[in-house]
Amino acid sequence: MKPRLRIGTRGSALALAQTGLIAAALERAGAEIETVVVSTPGDRSSAPIAEIGVGVFTSALRDALAANEIDVAVHSYKDLPTAPDPRLVLAAVPPREDPRDALCARDNLTLGELPVGSTVGTGSPRRAAQLEALGLGLSVVPLRGNVDTRLGKVTSGELDAVVLARAGLARLGRLDEISETLDPLQMLPAPAQGALAVECRIDDVDVEHLIRSTLDDEASRAAVTAERAMLARLEAGCSAPVGALADVVEDLDDEGRTVLRLSLRGVAATPHGDMLRASAIGNTTAAEQLGRAVAEELLDLGAAVLSGPGE
Repeated sequence: MKPRLRIGTRGSALALAQTGLIAAALERAGAEIETVVVSTPGDRSSAPIAEIGVGVFTSALRDALAANEIDVAVHSYKDLPTAPDPRLVLAAVPPREDPRDALCARDNLTLGELPVGSTVGTGSPRRAAQLEALGLGLSVVPLRGNVDTRLGKVTSGELDAVVLARAGLARLGRLDEISETLDPLQMLPAPAQGALAVECRIDDVDVEHLIRSTLDDEASRAAVTAERAMLARLEAGCSAPVGALADVVEDLDDEGRTVLRLSLRGVAATPHGDMLRASAIGNTTAAEQLGRAVAEELLDLGAAVLSGPGE
């Protein structure tokens, strides 16, 4: 008998596209899938993310999962609070999309081509802090809304450009709207940007096994584990001005053999707008320790222990 799973998702076009990828993979594995749209406080509010609070896009999904109204929840991993939910288990981190940020600008301009004073929209303090630190003389303005709303402000002429996650545009089939994919040397993405988190109830062992065996990607899980461990040590919510990017890279061990290691870069903005940077490399099996080590280096450099609400 085929397992029947109710997958919970937000109702935005991006959330539905992401959930569709998960549903298709589980259907190929033999499951029957029903998609259930769950409205979240973040979807119902136009207030800045920093005012709404941690888990604004995820708490309703998690509550529906714990209440047995759905069997699986699909999240943009960067939206999840860093504290675990004891009712649930992270069953899978599927292969990650390109985690970089993308500029969508009028006339297909790149960041360096935008004239001084150009208005660039973003709802992320992390992006705003890094844009301002580049010293390009841009006017960074707050922005909320779905992808269509944000891109529409550029096409209407209200803004000169917006910065969005490249992964979201890829999942929506809108990569042709990108004028420049931003190098992480210019702008480190949000911890876990481009990754999905697939959760189920902690006691639902069969469902967890099906999801993990079908969807989980070891390298993606290791990378985002390191990034979020850094975020957690800084006590920063996912709207705080913190960026991180981990990559699985080839390295040589003491005997000259090629091994895979995890490289992590992190950035944190101080209240005065200074950008503090740190990096480290470690074993893929020690992702959490690596994340904490980079956070400690940032704290030693002068980063304040942050307290920011979720995106």
